[in-house]
Amino acid sequence: MKDPKPDLTLARSVLQTEAAAILALVDRLDERFERAVRMLRECRGRVIVTGMGKSGIICRKIAATLSSTGTAAFFLHPAEAIHGDLGVLQADDVVLALSYSGETEELLRLLETIKRLGAKLIAMTGDDTSTLAEAADVALDCRVSEEACPLNLVPTASTTASLALGDALAMALLVAKGFRQEDFANRHPGGKIGKRLMRVEQLMHAGEHAPIVRTDAAMPDVIYEISSKGLGMACVVAPDGTLKGIITDGDLRRHMVSATHLLERSAGEIMTSSPITVAPDTMAAAALHILEQRRITAVVVVDVGHRVLGVVHLHDLWRIEMF
Repeated sequence: MKDPKPDLTLARSVLQTEAAAILALVDRLDERFERAVRMLRECRGRVIVTGMGKSGIICRKIAATLSSTGTAAFFLHPAEAIHGDLGVLQADDVVLALSYSGETEELLRLLETIKRLGAKLIAMTGDDTSTLAEAADVALDCRVSEEACPLNLVPTASTTASLALGDALAMALLVAKGFRQEDFANRHPGGKIGKRLMRVEQLMHAGEHAPIVRTDAAMPDVIYEISSKGLGMACVVAPDGTLKGIITDGDLRRHMVSATHLLERSAGEIMTSSPITVAPDTMAAAALHILEQRRITAVVVVDVGHRVLGVVHLHDLWRIEMF
């Protein structure tokens, strides 16, 4: 009987084959993987990732992942390397070479230079008896039982397995190096990830845009400051700039109901003392968590001397979460 949905059937088969190829790697991880991670961690130069064709595309992604997680890495095209670009290779580098057959001619032609310089070589291949594997300091097994291609020809499951093994190396290296969220933020100033990892000092309303009044400020001046700056609050500071309290729109409404002669009072008399504050290097995501947990709309950014640097509003942080 003819399959009524051949496209879906094939697609599911492709995904199942590629998933199986990745899962098969799990039981093959051994001390060779640990040696590779150690070699990468101890690398004093750069990690040079190289491969031809579709393996080369996977190499570019692995190099990018390593670079973004604290390891100096770049992709070297093996064909261009043997026409001059091999000059970038130094003795303290580690070469990570991908070739499923382990017999890719362009890669094998690099071996003499790698060995002559004394650079380390990590191979990722589907044949641990291949020339590349035999020449490597560490050879990682990424063989697959079959490709996801119906003809068993197009590199599909094999490239997926290589990519997954590269990710495993990068993540193990990330942990081994003690790479932190802050380090990731420094390397991702743009895009959605970068925005979510921004520090509050990059988002705060500072300088003339920060609503700030002195403790002796008259309430009409306080109300004007709150209204003109549009953040629904004002920081109340001592003459030396240290934070003493805040006054919010809600504070004004409550005092209008409960107190008489509000406009004749000073900021210091109306303010809420000991407001919530954050340091300028606080992550935006952490600041948003504080605002949502405390059910407040703004938080004051202060330095180590508790002097006001600026104000971060909930809307500033929500905009980051949206993009």
